[in-house]
Amino acid sequence: MSKSHELSNFIWSIADLLRGPYRPPQYERVMLPLVVLRRFDCVLQPTKQAVLDKFAKLGGKHHGEALDGVLNQVSGQRFHNHSPLTFERLMGDPDHVHLHLQSYINGFSENVQRIFDYFSFSDEIKRLHEHNILFLVVRKFCEVDLHPQSVDNIDMGLLFEDLIRRFNEQANETAGDHFTPREVIQLMVNLLFMHDDDLLTKPNTVRTLLDPTCGTGGMLSEARNYLREHQMGARLYVHGQDFNKRSYAVAASDLLMRSNPKDPETSTIRFGDTLVDDQFVGQRFDYFLANPPFGVDWKRQQKDVVREHEKQAFNGRFGAGTPRVNDGALLFLQHMLSKIEPVDAAEGKDGSRLAIVFNGSPLFTGGAGSGESEIRKWVIENDWLEAIVAMPEQMFYNTGIGTYIWIVTNRKEQRRKGKIQLVDARDRWQPLRRSLGDKRREFSDQNIKDIVQEYGPMMLSDSCKVFDNQDFGYHRLTIERPLRLKFQITLQGKERFLDACPNLLDDLQAIDAAIGRDESLDWNNIWARAQTVLKQRDSKWRAPQAKAFRDAFTAVDPSAQPVIFKQTGKQVEYEADAALRDFENVPLKVNMNEYFQREVIPHVPDAWIAHDKTKVGYEINFNRHFYKFTPPRSLADIDADLKKAEAEILRLLSEVTAEAKAP
Repeated sequence: MSKSHELSNFIWSIADLLRGPYRPPQYERVMLPLVVLRRFDCVLQPTKQAVLDKFAKLGGKHHGEALDGVLNQVSGQRFHNHSPLTFERLMGDPDHVHLHLQSYINGFSENVQRIFDYFSFSDEIKRLHEHNILFLVVRKFCEVDLHPQSVDNIDMGLLFEDLIRRFNEQANETAGDHFTPREVIQLMVNLLFMHDDDLLTKPNTVRTLLDPTCGTGGMLSEARNYLREHQMGARLYVHGQDFNKRSYAVAASDLLMRSNPKDPETSTIRFGDTLVDDQFVGQRFDYFLANPPFGVDWKRQQKDVVREHEKQAFNGRFGAGTPRVNDGALLFLQHMLSKIEPVDAAEGKDGSRLAIVFNGSPLFTGGAGSGESEIRKWVIENDWLEAIVAMPEQMFYNTGIGTYIWIVTNRKEQRRKGKIQLVDARDRWQPLRRSLGDKRREFSDQNIKDIVQEYGPMMLSDSCKVFDNQDFGYHRLTIERPLRLKFQITLQGKERFLDACPNLLDDLQAIDAAIGRDESLDWNNIWARAQTVLKQRDSKWRAPQAKAFRDAFTAVDPSAQPVIFKQTGKQVEYEADAALRDFENVPLKVNMNEYFQREVIPHVPDAWIAHDKTKVGYEINFNRHFYKFTPPRSLADIDADLKKAEAEILRLLSEVTAEAKAP
C-alpha cells in the first residue's frame, strides 16, 4: 500500500470523531480544511522562526500584498504564517483551542485566508467547539505526518485527490454538481492528449490548460497526473474557475499543496461566475477540460450574456448565439473557444484542443435558426468538432441520463479534416459494487483502453463511425401554398367592417351596389372591381382598411382561385396561406430543388419554396446513426408464453382452492 493511501485511510478514520454532530456527507467540511491546514503547517515548519523574526522586525510597517511578498520570500513558499502558533502548540490550551485555531488561521497570507473564508471554516470551528470535539480532532491531526520529507508534492496531491473523491462519494446526492467521476476524467484526458506526443515531449515545452467549471479541481489534477505518468517532458500549468465557494477552496488548496515555489510561473484557481465574470480575460490556452452543469438555467446571467452577444458579437465570447435559457451548457463551449490559440507555425502557435462533457441536449435541441443550432453550425462549419463519444447511462452521481464527451480542436490531423467521428461507448461499462447516488456504472481500465484504441485509428465498426461535416447539416425549407379566398357581401360582414371602419359606409354601399351579393371564388377580380369603384369615388383606403374589408367578407375555400400577391408581367407571386405552411428538412448533400420536385410537388402541385426563409441547421442524432433493429418476436412464441403463464395461474388457483377446502 502506498504512503499516500495509508495516510488517506488514517485521515479517513479520524472522521469517525465527527459522527453525531455531523452526518457523513458533511465530514468534508471539517476534514478537508484540516488536511490543508496540517500540510501548510508542516511545509512552513523549517522557516517558521525566520518568518516570525522577519515579521517582528517589520514592526507592522507592511500590510496586505506587500507583507505577503516579503514574508513569502522568507518562507520559500507561495504563502506564509506569521502567527507564533503551530499545530503542536495548539495542544497547550485545550479549553481555548477554538480561539487559538482561529488566531493561527488569521496569521496566514491573504491567499490562504481567502481559502479558509470560502471553506466557511470559522463556522465549523464554532460547531466543533460547541460539541466538545475540536480538541480531539486537532490532536489526532497532530499525529498526521505531512512534512515534505515524508510526503512530497506529488504524493500530497494524490492524497488530497483521494480524500476529495471519498468525501464527494459520501455526498453523492450533490457530488455531481462539482465532482466528475475519476474514470470519466481519465477517458477525457486520454482523448485530449492522445495526438500530442510530439508536442508534449519537446524539451522545455510549456503548455497551459483551463477548466472554466473546475469544481474541486479533479480534471486539472488528472491532466497533470497523465503527463507525469506518461513521462512527458512538458510542464503543464493548469488554471480553473468556479462559482461554488467550497469547491473553489478545495481546488485552490490542492493547487497550493502541489505548487513548486521555485517555479517562475504558476497555476491558478480563481473564484467567480464564468459566464459574467471571466477571470481570464484576454488569455489563451493550449488545452481545455470542462464538465459544465447539466440542464442548469442561466436566467440570472441572461441580461449580461445577451448584452455581450448583441454588442460584441465574435469580439466577445458568445458571438455564435445563445441557447434557450433552461440550459446554458453551450455557453461554456463558446467561452472556451473564445480562448483557443490560433494555428500559426511562424509564431510557434499549435492551436488548441478541448474536451467537454454534455448531456444529449446540445446534440440536437433547437431547430434551424435557433441559438443551439447556430452554435453547432459555427463549430462544425469551422471544422472544429473532431469527435463525440457517447457514454453509458448512470455514470454520474446526480443523474442517470446519457452523457457525451465532445472533442473540439482547431488543429485536426489531416486525415480528420472535414470529418466527425462518432464513438458509441454506451455498452462499455462495469457495474459498481454499490450504487453512489445515481451512479451505478463505471469505466474499467480496459473499457478506457478499448475506447482510446478505437478512437485513435478511426477504426470503422458497429460502435465507431466517421462522417463528413455536411452529413449533420440540413436546409430547413419553408413550403408555402397559395391563399384561396371566396368572397360574398353579407349583413354580418357589413356589421364587422363598419364596426372597424364606420367612416367608410358610403364607400361600402357603392361597392355593394357595383358587385352585388353573389358568392365569388376569385378574390383578385373582386378586389380589382372594388378598387375601380373607389377610384371613381376618389376615395383612397389605407392598408388596415383594405385588410378589414377582406377579413369581413372572405373565407378560405380550397376551390377558390389563389390570391395574387404581386404580378410583374407574366411573373405571378401568390400570397401564402399561413395555415397551409409546412417545413421540410433536406440534408445539405441533397439538392433541395430536386428534393422538392420529387417529394413535395406530386402531393401538393401548387406549392413553392420560400427561398428567403430557408435556413441551415445542424444536429447530431446519435440514435439514428447507431440504431440496431431488433425484430419482434413471432406470434407463435408470444402465444406459447401466454399459454404457459395461463397454465401456471390455473395451477396456483387450484392450490389455493384446495387449501381453502381442507378441514
